[in-house]
Amino acid sequence: MGMKNLKFNYFVDIATQLFMSSSIAEVTIKDIAMEAEVGEATLYRYFGKKQTIVLMVAMKLQEQTNQEYFNLKEEKTGFDKLKAFYESYFRIFSDHPNYYNFIRDFDAYMANEGKEELVEYENGIDVYKNIFLEAYELGLKDGTVRQIEDIEMFYFSTAHSLLELCKKLSMNNGLLTQDRTIEKTKEIECLVHIFLNSLKPLCV
Repeated sequence: MGMKNLKFNYFVDIATQLFMSSSIAEVTIKDIAMEAEVGEATLYRYFGKKQTIVLMVAMKLQEQTNQEYFNLKEEKTGFDKLKAFYESYFRIFSDHPNYYNFIRDFDAYMANEGKEELVEYENGIDVYKNIFLEAYELGLKDGTVRQIEDIEMFYFSTAHSLLELCKKLSMNNGLLTQDRTIEKTKEIECLVHIFLNSLKPLCV
C-alpha cells in the first residue's frame, strides 16, 4: 500500500473516531485536520469536501460490520442462517450502539447534501440482501423455511424495520418516557422473534 493510501486510510480512521463519538453535523473539516495534525488544505486535497469523508467512513463501517457480524458460514440450515442474520442487528446494537447513531446521522446528512454519490455505498448494502436471499434459498431446499410470496419485499420490510428500531433505540435517553421503560435489547429481540416466526414452515 502506497504512502498516499496509508494517509487516506489514516484520515478516514480519524474521521470515524470523531463521527462515532460526536455527530456528523458537529464535526468539521477543521476538527478532523486538528486531530490528524495536518492542515485543512491537506484534507481538501485528499477528499475535496466533507461529504466525501462522510461517505468513506460509512463505507468503511459497512465493510467492517459485514465481515464481523454477517459471516453465516457456521450455521448449517437456512433457518439458522436467517436467525443469525437477524440477530446480527441485535449483536451490533449490544457491541456498538454508536454505529446506529452514525447511520441515523448519515441518512440525515446525505439527504441534505446530495444522493448522487451513494451508488457505491448502495452496492455495499446490496451485499446484505444477497446474504439473506442465499440463506432463504437454502432454507427452501432443506425445508426449514416456508415459501414467501415476495421474498425481496419481505427482506426490505424486515431489514428496514430492524434498522429503524435500532437507530431509534440508540438515542441515549429516548424522546418519550416509554422509550426508557422497556429494555432496549428485549425490544429488538421481540421484533426478530416475530420475523423468524413468519419464516417458519406452516403447520399442516
